[in-house]
Amino acid sequence: MTALKKGEDAPPEGADPGLDQLRRVWAQPKGLSGYKEINNTDVGRWYIITGLFFFVAAGIMALMIRAQLAVPENDLISHELYNQLFTMHGTTMMFLFAVPIMEAIAVYVLPNMLGARDLPFPRLSSYGYWAYLFGGLMALSSLFFGLAPNSGWFMYVPLSGPEYSPGVNADFWLLGIGFVEVSAVAASIEIIVGVLKFRPPGMSPDRMPIYAWYMLVFGFMVLFGFPPLVLGDLLLEMERAFHWPFFDVERGGDPLLWQHLFWLFGHPEVYIIFLPAAGIVSTVLPTFVQKPLFGYSWVVLAAVGTGFISFGLWVHHMYATGIPTLSLSFFSAASMAVAIPSGIQVFCWIATLLNGRPILKTPMLFILGFLFIFVLGGLTGVMVASVPFDWQVHDSYFVVAHLHYVLIGGMVFPLFAGLYYWMPLATGRLMSERLGRWAFGLMFVGFNVTFFPMHIVGLMGMPRRVYTYPAGFGWDWYNLTATVGAFMLAAGVAVVLFDSWWHRRRGPKAGFNPWNAGTLEWLTPTPSVNYGLRSVPVIKSHYPLWDNPDLVESVRRGEWYLPDARSGHRETIRSSTVASRPEQVVRLPHPTWLPMIAAFFTAASFGVAIFKLWWIAGLLMGCLLICSVVWLWGTEDRPSPNRYDVGCGETLPIHLNGPNTHSFWGMALLLIFDGTAYLSLVFSYFFIWTASPEFPPPRFEGGEMAVAAACAVAMLLGSAAARLSVHANRRGRHGLYQLLLLVNAASFAAGALLMAQTLRMAGLGPTENAYGAVLWMMVSWTGFHVAISLIMTAYCAARGLAGRIDAERYQTLLNSELFWHFTTAVTLASLAVMHLFPQVA
Repeated sequence: MTALKKGEDAPPEGADPGLDQLRRVWAQPKGLSGYKEINNTDVGRWYIITGLFFFVAAGIMALMIRAQLAVPENDLISHELYNQLFTMHGTTMMFLFAVPIMEAIAVYVLPNMLGARDLPFPRLSSYGYWAYLFGGLMALSSLFFGLAPNSGWFMYVPLSGPEYSPGVNADFWLLGIGFVEVSAVAASIEIIVGVLKFRPPGMSPDRMPIYAWYMLVFGFMVLFGFPPLVLGDLLLEMERAFHWPFFDVERGGDPLLWQHLFWLFGHPEVYIIFLPAAGIVSTVLPTFVQKPLFGYSWVVLAAVGTGFISFGLWVHHMYATGIPTLSLSFFSAASMAVAIPSGIQVFCWIATLLNGRPILKTPMLFILGFLFIFVLGGLTGVMVASVPFDWQVHDSYFVVAHLHYVLIGGMVFPLFAGLYYWMPLATGRLMSERLGRWAFGLMFVGFNVTFFPMHIVGLMGMPRRVYTYPAGFGWDWYNLTATVGAFMLAAGVAVVLFDSWWHRRRGPKAGFNPWNAGTLEWLTPTPSVNYGLRSVPVIKSHYPLWDNPDLVESVRRGEWYLPDARSGHRETIRSSTVASRPEQVVRLPHPTWLPMIAAFFTAASFGVAIFKLWWIAGLLMGCLLICSVVWLWGTEDRPSPNRYDVGCGETLPIHLNGPNTHSFWGMALLLIFDGTAYLSLVFSYFFIWTASPEFPPPRFEGGEMAVAAACAVAMLLGSAAARLSVHANRRGRHGLYQLLLLVNAASFAAGALLMAQTLRMAGLGPTENAYGAVLWMMVSWTGFHVAISLIMTAYCAARGLAGRIDAERYQTLLNSELFWHFTTAVTLASLAVMHLFPQVA
């Protein structure tokens, strides 16, 4: 294969005018201004470093926990601090490390792997990172003030409710972690749109890198998996702050509702974490056997199947809650069925190994360690899927051992393989093989010494979440052994962190494609540059660097698409979803402070809400609104001319409107997340209906039904006005356009008021019982969406008056119209649930 020589750098400045243009346009600002950079290369690097910081923090907490449990009747730390430590350890690992670090690697690697200059919404990526940083620090800081949550990372009620957790400890979890979830959703939208719309020419779905498939499934799982938790956070915070009794048994609520909402998120999250790790394995493994991945199509189907089946497993964690036997049988079968697609992936990896001769470099060692540990964790997973066995080991250390074998074995080992593998892209140097082998040995041995004894001590009856235990139960040596293993595991991690710092100056230069990999991210020089590839090639296979020996030099010479940046803008290509034909040149924003400022105001509003300073929170949200308007106002500038020479004898439009644009897809994906959260609210309504003696609810009288009908008419009128406003704008009738927007706003406002009036007429309040609380939650949900709709209406009207929405530029209007129709749909669905279902009770 034609390649640059090892250690060869990119051509010097002045040798290639087109390359010089790319360097100037994509150059990072100097000094502190560098933190306003929004390019995926810089944001991804910050993301990864921050994720590793939280990993170390969680590890320190774990060492304190193991030190406390090393010997019986230990008083090294108090029970209160212990409760805070195990709560924040689990919270940090699951919410501040596992999911964000996988998104971070995707943000850094995926655009280059897809031949894109950047992700579709760079400012959204930057906002997501700063939201993650601020929210994570806010949650972690609670430990230093004695205000950390102490109810477990799953925050079961009533322990986390206002009666047993009256302070602000639980609020740090609900609002701090709730804010971090914003980052996860932002990254998932970026990843989905990036994979579907920002691929290079010729890269049809059957030619996508396997890692891109895994991240596509991951993105959709986040959109469908996180909403139940977001809804649960909101309901619990409303109960704590305003006494709306969703989980209060005495007022018709049910604590099991929290468990259902939490595990509707919690069990899919195991696979949300595992699938990106499996994507790393499926990417790194072929490189170190120098053979393509065996069974590409089977692995893709297995990844999709894993994501689909994982949403039917949530009761797997609730076998001991008194659920009917028929339900237990169904969820037990589903829990065992998920082993099938996981097994397919494992067998395809083994077949790939058998097809070649493994090169035992450090990344490969971590892959082999992953295979051993994950298979063991999978076997214990099948064991706890059996209801009788689960009843025996439920809430014992056997479950702790199983959880860590699946999560650390299934995620941390592939993660470290990926860090060693892709580190040359970040630093231009290879990490030390000697230190890498030491790190792997310490981590592998330390991990098994830590967690394997927990299986045994769990079977001997040791419960989880205890801060000490009496002597004489036979648990002593197992716990001491586990503590020794934990410090050995920590030593291995410390070696990796030292090496990642040390090699930046002393490690050997990586040069071009040091592993002889076959995927596109290795077409960039090392360290990688902000603009990615010199030019964007046509792709015809899974491993283009292996299958096309001439590709490297032709890309370096700029013979393909977008070989320069003569327009002075950052640009990339948007392609069709299936055939991946070039459709548009997308002009990307330049560095800006706005995402950081918006994230700060968002974090600050959540932070003051913890202490119930509502008026300050409202003021900060107003600042966020102003920042958002400034952020969005400059979009949809009219380019002149509208077509651009992209090379290869083609010209493409710069600005397009319609439902096929990436911004419309972004809005649609956001509404999928929103709609899933709303369906979780509807689920809560029917769950309380079936579980509470307050139900069936009282029937609404004729007067309330008439007002509800008027509400439905008002919302439908608002949606009709929205649709007509689009047509009026397309025909250049600007006065009619503004009038229809006014009708839209008035109709929506009237609809929200009428909806609330039906509950007032029925005499239902939100604090009396769970039925009233869940109905008022639906009204509040509608009211929130109506408020956002009114802001969007005002924004579209202002853009129209400023000449920024016209017959040629109306994508903002189309995106807003989609949200307006969604608001109407949510309102009509709520009216049906509130007013029709009680009539059939």
